[in-house]
This record gives sequence, C-alpha cells and structure tokens, in this order.
Amino acid sequence: MDTWKMVKAAMPGPPCWETDWEILSSCGLTGFFGEMEGTMQNPRWHGEKDVMTHTRMVCDALAGLEEFRSLSEKVRHEVFLAALLHDIGKIPCTRLEDGQWTSPNHGRVGSRMVREFLWREWEMAGEADLQALRECVCLLIRFHMVPGHILRRKDGERTLIQISAWGEAAPDFSLKLLHLLAEADLRGRICEDTEEKLLEVELSRQMARDAGCFEQPALFPSEAARRDFFRGRTDWPGQELYDDAWGEVVVLCGLPGTGKDTWISRNLPGLPCISLDEIRKKQKISPTNSQGQVIGEARKLAREYLRKKQPFVWNATSLNSMTRDRIISLAEQYHGAVRLVYLETGWDTGLARNRQRKEEVPEAVIGQMLSRLEPPGPDEARRVEWHCV
Repeated sequence: MDTWKMVKAAMPGPPCWETDWEILSSCGLTGFFGEMEGTMQNPRWHGEKDVMTHTRMVCDALAGLEEFRSLSEKVRHEVFLAALLHDIGKIPCTRLEDGQWTSPNHGRVGSRMVREFLWREWEMAGEADLQALRECVCLLIRFHMVPGHILRRKDGERTLIQISAWGEAAPDFSLKLLHLLAEADLRGRICEDTEEKLLEVELSRQMARDAGCFEQPALFPSEAARRDFFRGRTDWPGQELYDDAWGEVVVLCGLPGTGKDTWISRNLPGLPCISLDEIRKKQKISPTNSQGQVIGEARKLAREYLRKKQPFVWNATSLNSMTRDRIISLAEQYHGAVRLVYLETGWDTGLARNRQRKEEVPEAVIGQMLSRLEPPGPDEARRVEWHCV
C-alpha cells in the first residue's frame, strides 16, 4: 500500500490543486501511460487526438471543478483515480472502422483491467475498505459513458436506478460521482458539441434526482420487489407483486483459493451442496478441459432439488454475470429465491490457500480468471452479498 500513498500524494488537493504526473508515472502506471499515448481517438469527438492527452485534460478539468473540491479527501482520491484510468480500456478496444477510430465497450473492458491491476499490483483486495475503494473506481470507469447517452435510451430512468443499486455493494459509489466524472470527461476534450453534451449530462442528473437515486440507491419496499423490478416484471420501484418463493438457493462465486468450501461449512452446514469441483473429481475431468459434462451434471442435480423445493448451495467460481445467470434463471424458473454470495481474499493469500488444495489450480489460470472477474451486481439476484475472507 506504499504505492497507493505515493499516488494519493500526487493527486490534486488544496491549496494549489495540481497533479504531480512525474510521481504518478513512477507508480506502476508508466506502461499504461505509454500505451495511452499511442492510442488514437476519433478527431471528430477528440481534437486532442490520443488517449493520454485526453486523460491529462480530464484530470485537470476534474481538479478545477468546485464539486470535486468539496468532496471528502477519500472520495476525491477515488474519483481522481477513476478519471486517471477511465479510458484505459481504449488500449485493447480501439480499432479503425471505415476510416474512423472507434473503441466499443471500452468502459467495461477498462473496469476489468483496472480491477486486475489494483488487485494484484496495488494489493487492493481481501479487506472491506480496499474492496470498496477498488470497486468504486471500477464502477465509475465501467459506467462513465452512461450520463452522456442516457437521453437516447427509452429505459433511461430504469437504467439509472439499476446502476445506482451498485452503491449497496460499493458504498462510496453513487450516480452523483458518476455524473461528476462524466462532466470532467466532456470538459477534458476538444470538440464542437461540448456544451450540448454537458447539457445532456445535466438533464441526466435531474432524471436521477427525480428517480430518487442520485446520491444513494433507489429504495424498494422489499428484496422481492427490487428483484421483480430488475427482472422487468414491474415498472417502478414501489410496485410490489405477490411473492411466491418457497425457499432460498445460495449461489457462491469467487476465485479459486478464496475459501468457498470453508465459508459454506461455517455458514450453511445443513444444506446440500452442488460443488463443481467435486463433480470434476468424480468424473476425473481437469479444470482446464471442457466443462460441459460437469455443468450438465450439476444442473441435473439442481433440478432435482428444485423440483422437491429443497434449498441448496451452488458452489462454483461463477466469475461473470452471464455464467451466474444460468443457475439463477434456473432457480427462479422453479420459484426459488436466490442469494448470491461473492467471496474474495488478497492475491497472495488466495495463492497460498490454493497451494494447500488437493487439486491445485495453476497460478497462471487464476490470473486469467481474475482478468475476467466481475463481482455480482445487486440487480442479479434477490439478495447479493460481498464478503472478504
């Protein structure tokens, strides 16, 4: 964490509000900065051309905003770090299409890159405060384009409510901070439509205020009502349908070596458990081979429990929403209420635990898994919990 202290010291603060770019370049960011300098942008939207020049302009614009200066020091650091890395996803995503530079999905890709970097290089994992800081930064990066485009969406208000819900898991994150970053992003570029886009961000701010989710997550009368809203079964947060759930299905997710088996034995000792690791052992299938047969057997067991209305635990890595949704959707088809539990630990601790396993997962494989990891959002299940173990 000495590196993080250096980074914070280089960030703008009173009284001069200047950024020490020389210190920042010495904190493991030089490689990123160099690649951003070589990554071009569409001159129609970015007259400043390369991503690094844009990033410097965004950081300077952010430091000059009174709203940024009025934040607590901790939150200022989170927002500034997000600004510093907000377009890092353009490095792998940028390509030339019909003679124009484009960077599709760079926000989401960038958030995964930053998560992996902060987790491994700056040791921001395994403790609740470090997790909260890291995920606030990653969420700001992931969604930083939304405020400037929300008016073009028919489901704009629903989208803002859904994004705001992430503040339940990452308590420092809010739409207020997201719109602040979006404003700085627009002010830190050379483009003819800047004032028009700033107006759109301001209208998005007002939409979030009207929806009651600007500074905190939107409120729901119950967990069931929230889940129904995010599944599209209701039209507004206050609407509540009949709850026909018969019991709970617990879905675990997290990297190998996190301690999922231990957590289950301590917290859910009486529930039957479907473990993909155990199925692999029985079928003698390596984790690096095709998993279709393993998953098929696991889903077969899950259906048997669901038909009997038997609560159970699903124990797998389930690193992204698409993977998690397969078991969540199955459970909800049978009217089970899903509790999604995400576990994480520090990088070195996780590797040490992994070495103690009978079936050790190669470190390189765990590294690849971390690069794909996306902690679950509050919109994925009826109840979503994050734990550091």
